Amino acid sequence: MIGIVIASHGNFAKGILQSGSMIFGEQENVQAVTFMPDEGPDDLRRHLTDAIAKFVDVQQVLFLIDLWGGSPFNQANTLFEEHKDQWAIVTGLNLPMLIEAYSARMSMDSAQEIAAHILGEAKNGVKMRPEIDNATEEQTVSKKPANNQGAPGQFDYVLARIDSRLLHGQVATSWTKTVKPNRIIVVSDSVSTDDLRKKLLRQAAPNGVTVHVVPITQMIKLAHDKDHFGGQRALLLFETPEDALRAIEGGVPVKELNVGSMAHSAGKVQPNKVLAFDQADIDTFAKLKQLGVKFDVRKVPNDSPDDMESILKKAQLELNKKGGN
Repeated sequence: MIGIVIASHGNFAKGILQSGSMIFGEQENVQAVTFMPDEGPDDLRRHLTDAIAKFVDVQQVLFLIDLWGGSPFNQANTLFEEHKDQWAIVTGLNLPMLIEAYSARMSMDSAQEIAAHILGEAKNGVKMRPEIDNATEEQTVSKKPANNQGAPGQFDYVLARIDSRLLHGQVATSWTKTVKPNRIIVVSDSVSTDDLRKKLLRQAAPNGVTVHVVPITQMIKLAHDKDHFGGQRALLLFETPEDALRAIEGGVPVKELNVGSMAHSAGKVQPNKVLAFDQADIDTFAKLKQLGVKFDVRKVPNDSPDDMESILKKAQLELNKKGGN
């Protein structure tokens, strides 16, 4: 395991640590170090050494620091001198860099290897609106689907998710990095007729992944196409369980649904922090279960799955109680 120290002037380190946990899940062997206005270099050095001492079974340490040449960098650099073979420092900290570091340490064993790897993601995370028309060829190519688009065969469905927010940080980063799709397909009749939402979803596409927005009937047709989608790894996003049921009943071969979030609205009960149900939702999940669909209830891959049966029972009890009042 590689330990990560996030260090900054002020509380930036604590804030970005919290943001990273929201998107990628809670992480082991990660510490935030802050350098406050009333502190000096010795205080900061002590904070850094205390943070490293909290790591368990860690020899490799990666420092992610806000500013080159600032006090957090300077103090980390003095510690680094004694561990040049196993430690690394990267400055210019941003959230894409942190998320990529979390992902990379699942497969990389060297802090210095991770440090070199995350520089590209940190740069790719800096974008602007409106876009510059004369984008470089490298930027253009990075948005294209895989070269095997159009090969004989059907989609490989790497994830199907119910999420009222559709494509957002948890999907675009943690789930995309885990299941590695080259297409994200938003399956929704309502969104497919909303030009603004379609545009915003396409603009939120992760690097190297193409985002499509299609109505349910079109997704059913695509699922039956055996001639054009060989080698294509598809991540499906449904706004509601009802949309997922219609697609599956139409022949989209989803065997498991990741249930990420269902927004609260009038008439719904909320048995946990992220899922809200009305009677139609509960009945829909019952039908999905009858079709043999399994449920994976978690926001991000690192979360422990919740028990869907218990959640639905609690929701039904709350609805019954609400109806009896």
